[in-house]
Amino acid sequence: MITDDMIRRINELAKKSKTQGLNEAEKAEQAALRKAYIDAYRTNLEAQLDNTVLLRPDGTREKLKKKTS
Repeated sequence: MITDDMIRRINELAKKSKTQGLNEAEKAEQAALRKAYIDAYRTNLEAQLDNTVLLRPDGTREKLKKKTS
């Protein structure tokens, strides 16, 4: 789960990266925070899509199926 503090820190590091540059520890922290954010985003999106149904014109409902490839 991504907290407000984590998002705030991601933004601080992004701003510092643009203005002053980051040291190696900060770069590693930024990469870890970005990965955690992306993983949480994907998990939330997958959960939302798992609960999505298609409503057909005839009134039937069909759950979305995962694509296997």
